[in-house]
Amino acid sequence: MQNYVILVDEFDAEIGVCEKLEAHSNGLLHRAFSVLLYNSKGELLLQQRAATKYHSAGLWSNACCSHPAPNESILAAANRRLYEELFLTEIELTPLFHFNYIIQFENGLYENEIDHVLVGKWEQLPIINPEEAMNYAWKSFDEIKLELKEKPELYTYWFKHIIEEFESEVKNGMYENLQERNV
Repeated sequence: MQNYVILVDEFDAEIGVCEKLEAHSNGLLHRAFSVLLYNSKGELLLQQRAATKYHSAGLWSNACCSHPAPNESILAAANRRLYEELFLTEIELTPLFHFNYIIQFENGLYENEIDHVLVGKWEQLPIINPEEAMNYAWKSFDEIKLELKEKPELYTYWFKHIIEEFESEVKNGMYENLQERNV
């Protein structure tokens, strides 16, 4: 079964659809999302991507990341993928910001995405889908930042970018999300 992504312009306006591997092979700009889940200790849930992923295999990243399908909202896609990757359900997600990044991987594929970052609170342990992830961990910002400094090769490009460039927005989003829920 083919997966399709939503092609967008630099303003995130939809301009078409494309098969996912074709978009990544040709560096076509498309819509994506990254979900950051945190617990009451302020730790982020990380997943180690499955060894079978066609890029960034075995690297640590945020709780979930993917692409909305054509005619699917970002929130619906994020909840769908949280279930498919970590069997998590009923997570209230809050959109924080979006950014554009482009990178070419060693295998010749590109990520050229407008990545919508969402945040949500979760306390329980996930059950990982071995086709999607091979491990998970809860880590504080301090732990993550230290590892990004000492061993950046262990993390996905987009997760490093989110933490390094948008740390205050992520922390503020976590705090505001907690306040809205009166936690």
